[in-house]
Amino acid sequence: MTYLVELKGIEKRFPGVHALRNVRFDLRPGEVHALMGENGAGKSTLMKIMSGIYTRDGGEMLVDGVPVNPEGPRAAQELGIGIIHQELSLMNDLTAAQNVLIGREPRRRFGRLDEGALNARTAEIFASLNLAMDPRTKVSTQTIARQQLIEIAKALSYNPRVLIMDEPTAALNDAEINELFKVIEKLRGDGVGIVYISHRMDEIKRIADRVTILRDGAYIDTVQAADTPLSTIIQLMVGREVPQDTPDIPDTSNSDVALEVRNLSRGKDVRDVSFDVRKGEILGFAGLMGAGRTEVARIIFGADPRDSGDILIAGQNVDIRSPDMAVQAGIGYLSEDRKHFGLAIDMTVRANIAMANLGQFTSRAGVLDEAAMQRTADKYIQQLDIRTPSDLQEVRFLSGGNQQKVVIAKWLLRDCDVLIFDEPTRGIDVGAKSEIYALLEELAAQGRAIIVISSELPEVMRLSHRIAVMCEGRLTGILPGGAETTQEQIMKLATQTDKIKETAS
Repeated sequence: MTYLVELKGIEKRFPGVHALRNVRFDLRPGEVHALMGENGAGKSTLMKIMSGIYTRDGGEMLVDGVPVNPEGPRAAQELGIGIIHQELSLMNDLTAAQNVLIGREPRRRFGRLDEGALNARTAEIFASLNLAMDPRTKVSTQTIARQQLIEIAKALSYNPRVLIMDEPTAALNDAEINELFKVIEKLRGDGVGIVYISHRMDEIKRIADRVTILRDGAYIDTVQAADTPLSTIIQLMVGREVPQDTPDIPDTSNSDVALEVRNLSRGKDVRDVSFDVRKGEILGFAGLMGAGRTEVARIIFGADPRDSGDILIAGQNVDIRSPDMAVQAGIGYLSEDRKHFGLAIDMTVRANIAMANLGQFTSRAGVLDEAAMQRTADKYIQQLDIRTPSDLQEVRFLSGGNQQKVVIAKWLLRDCDVLIFDEPTRGIDVGAKSEIYALLEELAAQGRAIIVISSELPEVMRLSHRIAVMCEGRLTGILPGGAETTQEQIMKLATQTDKIKETAS
């Protein structure tokens, strides 16, 4: 068989890391081939080699049976290979249309930009995605989820024969995922080969024909998606069994209230929201995109101002007007966009862990104690199993799961009483998810109050002692966690626009 793309014996090294070792992969026309593995397994590295972003150190790449060596993304695009990156690569100050067709803008006579044609072509691409968005809208005004859809539109604008999708649904809700899968089915019917990378196991069964598994930079196996149980795929990925049981929910009803929010409001985004979270409790926040969950978190953390309402820590009213004031009050916030708001990705693991508490490592003369910073970083690297060659590794070279652990280490060092996790496992594999879940449960057992915002209902139900549900800026109900609550009950509250209920059952 002649494959669209075939990779044989691929090798890739980075400083201190042998990222890929003798890896193979192939893709057939009209096929969805899932590429699976834990964070750091080498999936994104392999795809960056295929798309011309990285050069390989060894091995062979063939397109239509012909050896090729794409020197840069443009060369790969000329071969018909497109990629949708896990991390967004949009220019926030440009419009959606300018991003989608950047470098290929239609021109009038004398090289003048044809704005009408630019917007019309982009509108056609948006229509194929059922994306209701004005092409003239500025990217910076859009949510992460809608920016992800712009990124997808940009990749489709090249009419690729091979399309690499790296975590394309990480920021999408169920309705948007369904629309994306319709696009994938159309592309499959047109003979486009799709490489699909996702940590959402249910998607693999739903969309993939074959699954190739990598582990620690090495090829493990290729299996038929329909014939292989998810438990087998997970075990191939992590090399061990991952516990799937939902733990017993502890009774925190008699614990002291750590954080109370009263009648919090900000425009139409957050409207009269009230709730509390107790010491030792994990309070989950569920809701559809635009429900106001992240907006509530940002107000509590002082990243956005509030129009009205009160925030109380341990029963005391606190006037939080900046993130620094929130940290001083004992609140830590792990943003859904860790690259922009949680990490300094060009700095080391050591520096990122220490940055929220530099005073602990600074002498009266203003000199940093590097030895103490190293000891602290090493402690959290070991405690959280952060996979890095050393504490001096730049964070940008770490996998998504390990980057998230660095952010968690930063706030653990700060010893915050209230921790807000916004999409804590976005882009993280099933093995690392299990580790993050265990860590959150351990933090709660230590008496910390935890808020978890997640778009994945099974995750909210798995972690939460109680579940707060939001719709259109309002809190529509608070449900018990665990087996007492169903996804249908959560979705009923998440779409309840007629009236507000204080509690639901």
